[in-house]
Amino acid sequence: MSKSEKTLTPKLVKKLWLAFILLVVLMGASYMLITNHFAGKHYEETTQRLNSEVANHVIAEKFKDASPFLEDGSVNKPLFGDLMHDMMAVNQGIEVYLLDDAGVILYSVVLVHDENTPAKQVSLAPIKSFIAQKGGKYIVGDDPRNPGEQKIFSAAPYAVDGREGYIYIILASTNFQAVSDTLMGQYFAKLGIGATLLTSLFSIIIGLLAIWFLTKNLRLITNTVRRFQEGDLGARIENSNDSDIAIFANSFNEMADTITGNMDKMQSVDLLRRELIANVSHDLRTPLAILKGYIETLQMKRDSLSESEKQEYLQITHDNVDKLSSLINQLFEYSKLEAEQVTPVKEPFSITELSYDLIAKFKVLAEQKQIRLELDTQENSMVFADVSLVERALQNLIENAIKYTEPNGKVTLSLSQKGKNIEINITDTGTGIPVNEQPFIFDRYKQVDKSAKKQGYGLGLAIVKKIMDLHDTTITVLSKPKEGSSFIFNLPAYQVS
Repeated sequence: MSKSEKTLTPKLVKKLWLAFILLVVLMGASYMLITNHFAGKHYEETTQRLNSEVANHVIAEKFKDASPFLEDGSVNKPLFGDLMHDMMAVNQGIEVYLLDDAGVILYSVVLVHDENTPAKQVSLAPIKSFIAQKGGKYIVGDDPRNPGEQKIFSAAPYAVDGREGYIYIILASTNFQAVSDTLMGQYFAKLGIGATLLTSLFSIIIGLLAIWFLTKNLRLITNTVRRFQEGDLGARIENSNDSDIAIFANSFNEMADTITGNMDKMQSVDLLRRELIANVSHDLRTPLAILKGYIETLQMKRDSLSESEKQEYLQITHDNVDKLSSLINQLFEYSKLEAEQVTPVKEPFSITELSYDLIAKFKVLAEQKQIRLELDTQENSMVFADVSLVERALQNLIENAIKYTEPNGKVTLSLSQKGKNIEINITDTGTGIPVNEQPFIFDRYKQVDKSAKKQGYGLGLAIVKKIMDLHDTTITVLSKPKEGSSFIFNLPAYQVS
């Protein structure tokens, strides 16, 4: 057995061989049974046609010289005795019966006649059909010696001495049938042994070729699967649509593509995770260093610092703790979104009222930086979305706009109806975003070169992007350096009925 054949499951090969052997045996048995049946029918039909005129010959030759009945109306037994002996001398396989016009057997040398036993009767329907067809059709009739069985026969009507009836001749007597069955059994036994040996020889040859051909594509697929299992991730089944088991081949190729795609995605995610950890660690390190420095200063110079200096140091410490808390919260929030642990609970709510609340919330922060924060809307707009997630996205966008807008600048949150959607636009007059950096601002903590120093947009915009994905919508940025930026996204409008 070749190496490629060994890759097939032995159980499968055994099942194929078993199925093939059973098929050959069933075909052989069916062939013998069918051949036996039709050979017997052919022999009987041939015999009947060759002897279809035997009954007419008996009437023409025997009844012209002597009557089948005596003067007292009884059967002329000597006549029938001679007739039977003469015919059996020529053909020992026949039986002659004298019937009346109702099919009752009046006499036959092969039947024992007892006056106390009712006479046997033969069905006339086959006899009349035979006479009408003139022996040209294969017809079987009742066997008087074996009730319930059918035999081939010859029949002819007679009308002598004012009486009518039929000469009924069974062409395959009981003795003849026994001899025929014995010979036929021996013949088919020899035929069966010869056919079985010959069929087995050809079956082995055909079986080997058939199994090799039928399992060709399976061997190819098995070898490809083994290559993939052993680390050849590029292994694919070529011309899968032309395979005998195309569904299996295509499924494997699709599975392999999915696995390699997931592996590439995992490697990409792992790389981004490392970058994220490195970048977040850098941003966490700065406020921690500041905290440590001011706390150490307070400890060392506690007695020499004035009360105002102590309050200043404590405020700086407090601000950096808030910054650390915000970074950690963002990291935790983004991790949940990245792991798809957040499921949006969509419901109708007023985006206008939410916008008013956010403007009021950030009003103090904007005034501290001398920035005007405004809401531009004409009507009360309703949307169908997750209110908490949308609120989080707007917070990040407004906070980001205030962060990068210079004093005396302006940040505007505008709402407008766009077909079946509500368009939300957060526009600022800040520093803007360089064109080459715009495709990356929604990446995980992407670091960009800004004003000759590294500065990250943080996780805020990455969180916004994930929230938009959960709402099956997109966010677009329009920005020019020193002219400000606009962040635009749409939510489905909710029509109050």
